[in-house]
Amino acid sequence: MADNAIKNEVGSFPPGKKITLVFVLGGPGSGKGTQCSKIVKHFGFTHLSAGDLLRKLVPSELIVKLLLKAMLQSGNDKFLIDGFPRNEDNRQAFESIISIEPEFVLFIDCSKEEMERRILNRNQGRDDDNVDTIRRRFEVFQESTLPVVQYYEKRGKLRRVDGAKSADAVFEDVKAIFTQLNTQANQGSSVSRARSNPFKRFLDLFCGKHRDHHQLLPPRAFGIDLA
Repeated sequence: MADNAIKNEVGSFPPGKKITLVFVLGGPGSGKGTQCSKIVKHFGFTHLSAGDLLRKLVPSELIVKLLLKAMLQSGNDKFLIDGFPRNEDNRQAFESIISIEPEFVLFIDCSKEEMERRILNRNQGRDDDNVDTIRRRFEVFQESTLPVVQYYEKRGKLRRVDGAKSADAVFEDVKAIFTQLNTQANQGSSVSRARSNPFKRFLDLFCGKHRDHHQLLPPRAFGIDLA
């Protein structure tokens, strides 16, 4: 009931509209934001981050409501949601309210030591970038987010990349994953168009293989006698 109320208030995508959604997860300092920026530039996704809301412990339903509103207002149909779902409650709220299955979850896998080194070496870090707070964030990630990662891994939805590499090297791996997604989407669109055009199917059935060799079937092949 609350889910319907949110949709009535915020709106929803038209029925049948294809929405491409990717969650991007990784520990603090794993490079999620850097990779999202590169994905946006190369593949035309809209990047949404729920990080500030999650740090303020905003209820999952409100976070999902704000994400849905931002998605609808963007005018795009391809979305990266960075650092979300952070826990099982986030995931369940998203599935219940928005009901869009992610194409996959991009998991930037990086060791605790490397992430800690990166955060402490930031020129312009967050106010809470100190050793004690960083280690607490690692603990929260292990306790709350890793079960989400494991959930999607069991469903065959996880795409893991080695986040210990340089940002450019990581993106080479990321780029291969998103290129494959684009290829699958284009193939799906071609099949969908063919299915929606019965006359094209008729021509492909009778003429396709001959057209490939620059040959045309004679009229009599269609029961037409020009004599």
